[in-house]
Amino acid sequence: MSYYFTEEHNLFRQGLRDFLDKEVMPNIDKWEEEQRTPKEIWKKMGDLGYMGLNYPEKYGGMDVDFFYSVIFAEEVSKCYSGGFAIAPMVTQYMSSTYINKHGSEFLKEKYLTKTISGDWVSAIGISEPGAGSDVANIQTKAIKEGDHYIVNGSKTFITNGVYGDFIVTVVKTDPEAGIQGISLLIIDRQAEGVSATKLKKLGWHSSDTAELHFDNVKVPAENLIGKEGEGFFYLMGGLQVERLVGAVMAYAGCEAGLNYALQYMSEREAFGRPINRFQVLRHRVAQLASEIEAIKYFVYHCCRLENDGVYAVKECSMAKLLASELADKASYQCLQFFGGYGFMEEYKAARMFRDSRVGTIGGGTSEIMREIIAKMVIDDKKYKAAGASSFKAATPAKAMAAHSNGVNHNNKNNSLTQSNNLKTESNMSFESTLETMKERAANASALGSTLKFDLDGQHIYIDGSGDENVVSDEDKEADCTVKVALEDLEQMVAGDLNPMGAFMSGKLKVDGDMGVAMKLQSLV
Repeated sequence: MSYYFTEEHNLFRQGLRDFLDKEVMPNIDKWEEEQRTPKEIWKKMGDLGYMGLNYPEKYGGMDVDFFYSVIFAEEVSKCYSGGFAIAPMVTQYMSSTYINKHGSEFLKEKYLTKTISGDWVSAIGISEPGAGSDVANIQTKAIKEGDHYIVNGSKTFITNGVYGDFIVTVVKTDPEAGIQGISLLIIDRQAEGVSATKLKKLGWHSSDTAELHFDNVKVPAENLIGKEGEGFFYLMGGLQVERLVGAVMAYAGCEAGLNYALQYMSEREAFGRPINRFQVLRHRVAQLASEIEAIKYFVYHCCRLENDGVYAVKECSMAKLLASELADKASYQCLQFFGGYGFMEEYKAARMFRDSRVGTIGGGTSEIMREIIAKMVIDDKKYKAAGASSFKAATPAKAMAAHSNGVNHNNKNNSLTQSNNLKTESNMSFESTLETMKERAANASALGSTLKFDLDGQHIYIDGSGDENVVSDEDKEADCTVKVALEDLEQMVAGDLNPMGAFMSGKLKVDGDMGVAMKLQSLV
């Protein structure tokens, strides 16, 4: 695992898991029954940086490497609700990603910033009643009239289409030009002429899926994403990430389902012994576990290609095909382990069985995946990416530290007076931060250990090994040392910088006990 995930990744995973266990898991059954996930949860996730992992800091994102997204997809997929998991996946990886890669500055400021903050939820409108996998055959038209497009048509199977805020919509701006006449247009969900019918589904009950109708909808021309007529090629590039994320969700769901089944099998007895002692079931588990592990690490390989900027159409198609087909098989077999109880709604096996089925359909059916692979393997078909990847490696820690500290290595003419003024301001700032930390620490529960902030020569030492936290400016050995710029610590104290976000972006470095570092939220 260390080949793909660092200590920073692992800390992020633990923080995310804690959040999901607290805010999501106790509510999943309720959301499934209500067939709606409240938008408030996306705002909470946005506040913690979870809705903008791969997006630039300029728009409120974290700009971290793709393996943070892998962790995010894995963990939300282990909440035993495909409906909950798909909503943030659609927003972050299947719709707003086109704004980030191809949209104007205006669109990024208006729409992307709000999806990253969790204030808005987005949808991607591709499929139509008469055109699913055949994107080139869509019929929704957007005819330009002056400074607006007039949109008419329908979309179906649109996740987030009922309660979402806007739809990245695939339209024909030139109906006679074939795929060269396809464009991407942002349509506000509440715009006049837009209506939605909520669809009843086999699974994914806690997500909203809509059939959308556009009746002479007037859309500003500035809502065009990228260039007119380039939409089909933008889609072909974006679908690789969508399929890769779908593959991650699939094997993660398999892992969660198998673990759930194993727990039941250790408790359920038949003929005087736990059913996990019967060879036929043990061998079935062994086979399933082997297939999950093999596909998981192939998907990791594909994720590494994506992280490195490789346009891996063949590999992503294979990953989506194999993982989604396995999820179907795993959910079937896990339900079988439960016997009659697997058929009962109060057991998660039934929900997982229903939820997994759509994996071989959404984002490109298994049949389409096989045809793409066949073209590349048999016909030597080549595909080229349209636009840059959305995912970038995080900025190196040293560069970020230099940036956050305002270092200008080219200016060597600063006067002694300016230098002294900076030192005075820094000292005043440090004293103020120290006093604030004393107040915060006094009101927080004792850490149970010692923590030190290393502020490039200045220190804040917190001794929480007793009944209360005692704060000083001493430079002593601590169970955990957090190296951070004073300016960044000030932002954390002020609530303008999330500790997890600072950690992921390299602004905060941890040396020592990671468990202590996890308690930072209680102090800042």
